[in-house]
Amino acid sequence: MRTRLAIKIHGFLERRFPERRVFLKSDTDTRFIRLRPETQLIAVAGTCVIVAWGIVATAIVLMDSIGSGNFREQAKRDQETYRERLNILSQERDARAQEALAAQNRFNAALAQISVMQSEILASETHRHELETGIEVIQTTLRQTMQDRESARSQLTQLQQQEATGDSPQALASSAPAQMDFVAAALADTALERDQILADSQAALEARDELEKEIRLMDDRNDQIFRQLEEAMAISVEPLDKMFRSAGMPTDRILEQVRRGYSGQGGPLDPFSLSTRGEEPTADELRANLLLNQMDQLNLYRIAAQQAPFATPVNLGTVRQTSGYGYRRDPKTGGRRLHKGSDFAGRTGTDIFSTADGVVTQAGWQSGYGKLVTIQHAFGIETRYAHNSNIRVKVGQRVSRGDHISDMGNTGRSTGTHLHYEVRVNGKPVNPMIYIKAARNVF
Repeated sequence: MRTRLAIKIHGFLERRFPERRVFLKSDTDTRFIRLRPETQLIAVAGTCVIVAWGIVATAIVLMDSIGSGNFREQAKRDQETYRERLNILSQERDARAQEALAAQNRFNAALAQISVMQSEILASETHRHELETGIEVIQTTLRQTMQDRESARSQLTQLQQQEATGDSPQALASSAPAQMDFVAAALADTALERDQILADSQAALEARDELEKEIRLMDDRNDQIFRQLEEAMAISVEPLDKMFRSAGMPTDRILEQVRRGYSGQGGPLDPFSLSTRGEEPTADELRANLLLNQMDQLNLYRIAAQQAPFATPVNLGTVRQTSGYGYRRDPKTGGRRLHKGSDFAGRTGTDIFSTADGVVTQAGWQSGYGKLVTIQHAFGIETRYAHNSNIRVKVGQRVSRGDHISDMGNTGRSTGTHLHYEVRVNGKPVNPMIYIKAARNVF
């Protein structure tokens, strides 16, 4: 069976691959190599395999090249998108800052207007009090005059009765003309005084109506001013409160600490009262006192925001973030370790800024960090700026947010030019981006 099958296969191969001979001739001898059908089949199959492998390998290389080119293009597009997003966020931040400045200017103008309106209200109340006193005096005089007139009328009636009955004719004859003249003069004077008092009363009532109208208009203006101020305070205070809470900072404790630290200014603004009679405060007084408390709270927020690291240590438009806070692979040892800050890569000499007000506690070389700047802030917060090429501050120097403190470099344990930025709270490292992201839409 096997012999027949082998014979059939050999015959098939003979038809497809007939036996060939390759002659090798030299000067003295001639030899040949016999190529059987099976040998030719193996050679053809090997050649096909090699060609196929070459084609597949070439396709794989081409596809990999095309894929890597697309990946680079995608990376470039993502980088451009990220830069555009950063520019948009920067523009939005500038717009929010301008809006906050405009709101602060409107608030200051409204506060000045409130002061003027308070002075006008006090003057109007004094004037109204004087008018009320004058009206009371006029009414008292009018009542006294009317009583005198009634008394004179009674005396006149008695005299007329005595004259009609004929009592004491001689006395009446001698005294009646003089009494009649006195009564007539008294009645005339009383009538004139009555008319004058009525005119004065009418003028006082008109003045009172006019004053009440002015007071109503003033109340409407005050209500409009109060509404504008309340809206401005809500726009100013709410983002700051949200920013501190997003950063995990308890606002009550923070504001109390700032208030204690700035008690030399007199503490919160004292409430005021427009009434001098010891009465209960009016609705406007309550609203004004609430605004004063919110102004004091806004001022405390502003001071606290300057002392917490809400700013960015570098201009995000000129650098890129290469590593964040958390565990990562060590590029030198290959092991995993906690990366205690955020890395921002840029050119050598890129400006580095303080992210909050504070005092420089270290400005020099430290193992691993290279040239290091450490700043102590309020609320137990400390920031570190590592791998600098040049340091521009010294220990004990007080710096403000945005001050240029160093230049970016590649000193210490570093694989390239970048800034290693850390935030520590009570000695423990925290993610710096918590503060930066919390203030993204505020400053």
